[in-house]
Amino acid sequence: MAPRKEQQIFRATLDLLAEKGYDGLTVEGVAERSGVNKTTIYRWWPSKAALLAAALVEADLLTLEQPDTGSLRKDLEALVTGMAGLLTRPPSADVALAALGAAVRHPEMAAAARRFFTERLAGEAEIFERARRRGELPASADPLLIMDLLGGAVWLRVAFRGMPLDDGFAARAVSAVLDGVVREDGTCP
Repeated sequence: MAPRKEQQIFRATLDLLAEKGYDGLTVEGVAERSGVNKTTIYRWWPSKAALLAAALVEADLLTLEQPDTGSLRKDLEALVTGMAGLLTRPPSADVALAALGAAVRHPEMAAAARRFFTERLAGEAEIFERARRRGELPASADPLLIMDLLGGAVWLRVAFRGMPLDDGFAARAVSAVLDGVVREDGTCP
């Protein structure tokens, strides 16, 4: 399938998810909105869940640039800022929140969400490899834990608490993760 046509299908899928939720998302609706025949969509993706999983991972709408600033701290701040943008600006914010809601209620969507986050971490791995080569990160550091802490902070603040993220949020979150908030002797860093 041509990349442009594929992106049309993915965009229609994500738009319908944002508008109607997972339960209202149909392959027929995607076909109508994208201008692609329903049988063509089913040829590539056997189910609504498979189509949505592919759209979440491969759609341009949810692309998060992988920074290379020369510093682990700045790379992570850029990632947090990018995540915050995806979760606070329509249409990506609507898609992300609808996908989260669907993942809670539908096992097939939970699998799609796992694939989405696995793909994201694979893309972020190079950031951590560069940091290790520069001596900024010990070999024992767990990139998955670091990203869970940072990503979780963004999701919790935006999706669950409904709070805005100010300009200094990314730097403070990265600092809390990389530097900690209290030293072993009880003093602040």
